Amino acid sequence: QLRLVESGGGLAQPGGSLRLSCTASEFTLDVYNVGWFRQVPGKEREGVSSISSGGFSTTYADSVKGRFTVSRDTAKDTVYLQMDNLKPEDSGTYYCAADEEFPVMRWIPHLDAWGQGTLVTVSP
Repeated sequence: QLRLVESGGGLAQPGGSLRLSCTASEFTLDVYNVGWFRQVPGKEREGVSSISSGGFSTTYADSVKGRFTVSRDTAKDTVYLQMDNLKPEDSGTYYCAADEEFPVMRWIPHLDAWGQGTLVTVSP
């Protein structure tokens, strides 16, 4: 299994912002479609956003549309998730995953790569 590394999680107040990053150390992430997922204890991992390998196509869950923005920097071989106007219900562990198919919005067994997650807590 190929590994990804997420970073940028932490504590934010409601209405605040965080930017998550997703990188790969052993392969070129730029050629893959990438998705962001989040999970809270007791619930299934849900797709939050996805970006195509060329960055031309993006998808968002209805719950984050207008607040989250996914992007990628080819030079840095990094995918970002900018999260603005955060709400307490955005709290959870965020994972990124890479796959040859687009969009990457379903956590399925044959994803090409995924990370260990970064924790986001939104609280006053």
